[in-house]
Formats: sequence, structure tokens, C-alpha cells
Amino acid sequence: MGIFGGTISNLEKGLGFSAAKQKTIAQNIANVDTPNYKARSVSFNEFLSEAKKNTISANRTEQKHMNFSMQTSASGVFDYKSFRYSNNGNGVDMDKEQANLATNQLYYNALVDRVSGKLNTLQTVIKGGSR
Repeated sequence: MGIFGGTISNLEKGLGFSAAKQKTIAQNIANVDTPNYKARSVSFNEFLSEAKKNTISANRTEQKHMNFSMQTSASGVFDYKSFRYSNNGNGVDMDKEQANLATNQLYYNALVDRVSGKLNTLQTVIKGGSR
């Protein structure tokens, strides 16, 4: 068992999700004028299920047992293939992307504050409390 009981690990996974989402939002904004570009998004549920799969380990004890293999996906990133926002076939809604960017920034800041709080608690314990 770790010092924080897996809390830091979960916060790290949340930060990874936020970074992946930030990257896809930035790609969408950068391609706002690209003809036929389809907006991309990151699904938290798919990202979480992938993270859960990565922590599973299995041992094959009998040759007749099925093989256990992990399949990696694109980190929960998917395209809106059927959505067209502008006449040139572009699927990026700039207002939506900016709102997503602001929401993701708040989420990221909250996670960083939580990690900082956990590490400050550890620092206080190491120093022996406030003196």
C-alpha cells in the first residue's frame, strides 16, 4: 500500500486524461479552417476503461486456457465523423471548443491543487508538524 493509498496514482490518471483532452481541443482549434476536418473529442469512460485494462495482469496456468492480451486504443479519442459545422465540411465549432478548453482547464487546475495538497500534507508530516 502506498503512502496515500492510490490517491496520487488516480490523480495522475486524471491529469493524463486532462492532457489528452487538452491536446485534442488544441488540434480542433488549430484546424478550425481546414476543409473536411472532423472535430475530435476524448471520452472519459473510454479513457477510464483503458486505464483499468492497463492495470490488469493475468497468468496462463494451462495451455488450453485462452490467451490474455491487452488491446490498446487511441486513449479514448474519437472523431465526430457525421458532424459538419461549416460549408467546407469542417466539423469544428469554435465556441464549443473554447468552452471545452475552459472546462478542461478548471478540471486540470483542481487536480493539480489536489496533488499539491497531498504533497504538502506529506511535507508537513516529514517536518514534524508546524513549529
